[in-house]
Amino acid sequence: MTSSFSPLLHEQQQTSWQQFIDQHADACNELTQDQLTTFKQALALSDFILKSALQAPELVIELFKVPNEEVLPDYKSLLDVQLSTCTDEAQLHRLLRRFRLQQMVKIALDDLVLNINLEISLARLSSLADELILASLQWLTDFCQKKWGTPTNEQGENQVLLVYGMGKLGGKELNFSSDIDLIFTYPESGETIGCRRSIDNQQFFTRLAQKLIASLHQVTCDGFVYRVDMRLRPFGDSGPLVLTFNAMEDYYQEQGRDWERYAMLKARVIGESKYHEQLSSMLRPFVYRRYIDFSVIDSLRRMKMMIAQEVRRKQLINNIKLGAGGIREIEFIVQVFQLIRGGRVKELQQRSLLIVLPKLVESGEINAANKDVLQNAYLFLRRVENIIQAIADKQTQTLPDREIDQQRLLAVLAINTWSEFLIILAKHMDGVHQEFDQLIGLDSPNHQAADEHWVTLWHSRWSDEESIAWLEQEAITWQSDKVWQILHDFREDTSKRSLGNRGRQVLDKLIPLLLCRLQTNEMAEQVIARVLQVFSKIVTRTAYLELLFENEGALKQLIHLCQASSWVTDYIAKYPILLDELIDPKLLHNPPQLSSYAVELRERMLRIPEEDLEAQMEALRQFKQSQQLRIAAAEIADVLPVAQISEHLTSLAEAIVEEVINLAWQQVSERFGVPTSCLGGEKEKGFGVIAYGKTGGVELGYSSDLDLVFVHHSEANEDTTGRADGSKVIPASQFYMKLAQRIMHIFNTRMNSGILYELDMRLRPSGNSGLLVVHLNTFAQYQHEDAWTWEHQALVRARMIFGNEELQQQYLSVRQDVLSKPREFIELKNDIITMREKMRSHLDKSSESFFDIKQGQGGLVDIEFLAQFLVLAYATQHRELMLVCDNLGIFKTLLKLGLLEKSEQQQLSNMYQKLRALGHQATMQNAGQLIELQKLSGQSDIENIWQKRLLD
Repeated sequence: MTSSFSPLLHEQQQTSWQQFIDQHADACNELTQDQLTTFKQALALSDFILKSALQAPELVIELFKVPNEEVLPDYKSLLDVQLSTCTDEAQLHRLLRRFRLQQMVKIALDDLVLNINLEISLARLSSLADELILASLQWLTDFCQKKWGTPTNEQGENQVLLVYGMGKLGGKELNFSSDIDLIFTYPESGETIGCRRSIDNQQFFTRLAQKLIASLHQVTCDGFVYRVDMRLRPFGDSGPLVLTFNAMEDYYQEQGRDWERYAMLKARVIGESKYHEQLSSMLRPFVYRRYIDFSVIDSLRRMKMMIAQEVRRKQLINNIKLGAGGIREIEFIVQVFQLIRGGRVKELQQRSLLIVLPKLVESGEINAANKDVLQNAYLFLRRVENIIQAIADKQTQTLPDREIDQQRLLAVLAINTWSEFLIILAKHMDGVHQEFDQLIGLDSPNHQAADEHWVTLWHSRWSDEESIAWLEQEAITWQSDKVWQILHDFREDTSKRSLGNRGRQVLDKLIPLLLCRLQTNEMAEQVIARVLQVFSKIVTRTAYLELLFENEGALKQLIHLCQASSWVTDYIAKYPILLDELIDPKLLHNPPQLSSYAVELRERMLRIPEEDLEAQMEALRQFKQSQQLRIAAAEIADVLPVAQISEHLTSLAEAIVEEVINLAWQQVSERFGVPTSCLGGEKEKGFGVIAYGKTGGVELGYSSDLDLVFVHHSEANEDTTGRADGSKVIPASQFYMKLAQRIMHIFNTRMNSGILYELDMRLRPSGNSGLLVVHLNTFAQYQHEDAWTWEHQALVRARMIFGNEELQQQYLSVRQDVLSKPREFIELKNDIITMREKMRSHLDKSSESFFDIKQGQGGLVDIEFLAQFLVLAYATQHRELMLVCDNLGIFKTLLKLGLLEKSEQQQLSNMYQKLRALGHQATMQNAGQLIELQKLSGQSDIENIWQKRLLD
């Protein structure tokens, strides 16, 4: 291969070789001249091989002493020998990592220098992963059984943990640097036998699974084995780590989603097991439907659209997996046929894409020419993928931009120039994309055209008078002078900015099109100003200009939303990635069901590498923004009333809180293990989040912050499990403090897409001077002994939005005990009146002509204080008052108990709903929370009730 090395690669070879012999001068003494030549070539082609040789020269040099005859090495036997003397988990971790390093160097060497067949390479990578997982599982199973006994079912039969390999691992198509997606399951419930103290099977297998993940995923001084991703399991990070067969079946049959059918196509139980057929027959009806199922085309089209949005949002360029015509489109083409026809054509029920492709020809789904296009492209793209990943053992599908890495790729592929490579690549990807578009492509772009009248205006360089006169010829309802001033200012601004040729061409078509669409709009000057506010943020991002030009529906939706709301205009201008949401109007105006936010967020997060925290944090922010836009669009379209808007915004926030906790838990537990009481999953996380204020009362607005308090219920003197080598053990209370700090970091870090939510933690015990997270017992003690009346008022609307069942029940008990405490009636009145007057004196912006919706007399806060006063006054005798957290629910309960008159309940409820609706309207127009007094009535009724209940 040296003959195909460019001068730059020869220079790299000399540099890498010198770097190696400087540290390990005698390491290569036993190599033949041919072996030495191969080794030098490998050092030049791969930074990973160089780094590995520097780190463990004996492992790398040993590779050359082994005959290179096996197509598929016997990794199992090699591992059995390695682990036969293993005595503890730390040693297990070290042996697995060193074995993986050595074998991956061997695969990289064969790939890059010896040009081994791609299918052999994929088989080796997959087999290596299988055997590393199985070897670790077997060793850890024996280890755990010595500690906790042997798990059995009710009939006394031994139970085992089975590991599903998903994705490319399941299809035996693993790429060079890949994480592995796993799902754990076991046959039946029961308990362990043969030990002093039995534990149930769920605890045993959860502990075993946690140790297995750590053995593969945990980063030590020797690196890691594989990045393990467990997010494909039922319920994702929120679900149990392991499930019984029955629980798995129930989940997929009752709650399985289309993307999970797609994921399960390649699912494979790793290793040999008597349960293979039982599991396959159990899940087959979920994946393969008995009827011909064309609905999957729409599902896959939506998935592809979301991927295209991600590519655009991340500005991914030259991505051979996600880009048009990339690996993912080939997979989609094959898998759409499997999902549609697989239930009837059994031959299509295969995991490997390369096995399925010929079957599609045999069954008449595609012709041989189509198959050749897809197969040749797949082999080429997967080869390129493996090469660029083997350069640095980095999980990437983006073509290299460093010249040295480009030269490495060319040398391995035996292609002369980069431009020649790009031509070959484009031919393959264009062929794939053409096939994809014919089958499940997105709707064709709708190239719109504007009337020549508006084109002429935009391109003219007339005087102001001439331009205004030209406007008035076609738009007789416009204030033409104002419209022209807006257009003129925008044109002057964009002329000073660095638009590329393509960007300016698209903008020159888009502006006339906008004017044409608004020709009969009586609010044109306002709408044009708002739309151009958005345009000014995207003029240098041609992809978004093209999106609006090529999708008539997207431009129409932008005009509609900008006309309806100044707040939405500002929101889209601030976060232009939201323009992607305008493509599908049906989706835009139909926010998810309340229970579906968590599911949609989970699906979004699954597309982000688990170790890429920055991308995960951006994805959380973008999910929040896109969902808030959908909710606002539904409000504008009168699909949702105000009360339901707040329910959606609150459910969205709760889904995000849960996902943030899962992310933070993963990061902290990787460093310190988990609290020992959580080891078996019986306490889950032992962490709770209490929501106060608008979050607790299910009354969130678009810009609301989240009032939260963190609690835990760790056991006395409890520690974490630490790492496998016994290090990093910390008290559980310290673990939860670090967890809370991590949660705050994920929420508060300002990124390109802003912060996630503003968190207000001042309602925790002792406020800002208190600990960030406290034991629930400490929380209870504070509420009983030290809390002020206003803190008990806040507790009226507080509810736990995250926590296991045990913690939820404990919190409810604390809340009910505090709220039902006997209180001196007059003292309670005085405390509430004093607090309200203090707030009003500082915050009320009412005047002779305007009323402060929130702080004015008879406003929202007065109504909330009345609800809180009545709960605190009467909860001792009427525990029903503590079952609800929202104000309208409290008023209904008070009426039912005879503590409010019918007229009072109606006046309070009606006024509360009216003021909240006015507040929403003001927010949507970026107006303040003041309203003209002459436009409002009913506040005097609230003042009368306040007088009667608190002052008389």
